Amino acid sequence: MIVEATVAVSAGVLAHSVLLLAFGIDSGIELLSACVLYWRLSKEGSAHSPDEQTIARVEKRSARLGGFLLIALALYVVMQGGYGLVRHDAADTSWAGIGVAVVAAFCMPVLARAKLRIANEMGSRALRADAVETLTCGYLSWVLLAGLGANALLHLWWLDSVAVLLIVPFLIREAREALSGKGCRCSNVP
Repeated sequence: MIVEATVAVSAGVLAHSVLLLAFGIDSGIELLSACVLYWRLSKEGSAHSPDEQTIARVEKRSARLGGFLLIALALYVVMQGGYGLVRHDAADTSWAGIGVAVVAAFCMPVLARAKLRIANEMGSRALRADAVETLTCGYLSWVLLAGLGANALLHLWWLDSVAVLLIVPFLIREAREALSGKGCRCSNVP
């Protein structure tokens, strides 16, 4: 995720692509979530009787932080996408961005399924929620790949701005789930 976020943000800045930049920032938010999950699971695994209240409190705070960051990202995406459409800003072709999108599009669903299998074995709602975030990243990477590919082939000035606006519903859904505290609907995930 560190490589994914770094490559996407760097490529986004170089190509003037709001789509790539938004994907990279979302990857950074997922990385934050994964770090909290790692801390939670390591604390639970190393303690004889883990303090469930502390774990639940940290999990809730981290989910809320992630939710607020996703809302901020969605607002940024709407403003930048709209601004790009008004100004007729065009993004350059980014082969590094296309590369990270291809890797994420094929690897994230595999990783999400593995996380779900382990979450079910452990009975971990936190790991299931993280698996759903990984699956969402996989969906976003397909949108990213389609947008970057279309931009590379067609060179239409508005493609990057329109494609970035397509990820807003994913970001809002992810933010609402994080802020609701209800967890995920993991039984519906493949």
